[in-house]
Amino acid sequence: MTDKPVACVIGWPVRHSRSPAIHRFWLNELGIEGDYVIHPVEPENVAAFFADLPRSAFVGCNVTVPHKEAAFAAVAKRDRAAEEIGALNTIWLEDGQLVGGNTDPIGFLANLDAEAPGWDAAGGPAVVLGAGGAARAIVWALLQRGIAPVHVVNRTPARGEALAVRFGDRVVPAGAEATPALLASARVLVNTTTLGMTGQPPLTLDVSQLPSGAVVNDLIYVPLETPLVVDARSAGLRAVGGLGMLLHQAVPGFEHWFGRRPAVTPALKEAVLKTFEPA
Repeated sequence: MTDKPVACVIGWPVRHSRSPAIHRFWLNELGIEGDYVIHPVEPENVAAFFADLPRSAFVGCNVTVPHKEAAFAAVAKRDRAAEEIGALNTIWLEDGQLVGGNTDPIGFLANLDAEAPGWDAAGGPAVVLGAGGAARAIVWALLQRGIAPVHVVNRTPARGEALAVRFGDRVVPAGAEATPALLASARVLVNTTTLGMTGQPPLTLDVSQLPSGAVVNDLIYVPLETPLVVDARSAGLRAVGGLGMLLHQAVPGFEHWFGRRPAVTPALKEAVLKTFEPA
């Protein structure tokens, strides 16, 4: 290993990642001589990557699709969030062993706390759209804040039911047909699906069905303001986009890899926003 600490993000594909912009900003801001790079890893090579990681030039990595299941199996131990969620996105080294954590709940909660202070004061119920890996982290985070019940709306009932099995009876699976009735009493609405993302089908939802004090969060950050966020704000609701979650979830990994705890600031956000501008 070199004296210069280098972390990376692995995935396939992974060229679109904004993580280098985040971590390089912090490295420069804190005067740390290190780097954070994109490291594409083909699925057939991921087991070898993790096996070699303790002896490689990397001090750790972020993990994105399709390698999250392999990463979960590869680490020697996991933090509480990763263990209970059943997924991880951050790996670091402790005594030469791989340790995994899931920083999505931290990013999700910190983003809402910053952009919609007091969002959790009224408690539940909450409606979470989608039942994939992101939804698991969001449901877990909501439950940590005492938000319940959490209604998981998904077009495939079995996936929503799997979350109820994992997290208990405070999670209630539902089909799409139940959405209007659930929105009528929801205090929090979170979209974890890709609907509304640039290049994906739109999310068709009538946010006027939400109570006046509800908070809407779309995890999507491309586009920076999704139609859901725009519609919610037009309806007088507090609405939060997904970019802040991306920034806040990066904090713990940076601290593990580089030994300093960075801060999410307007200057960081501005630097990352520049990566969205056309070349």
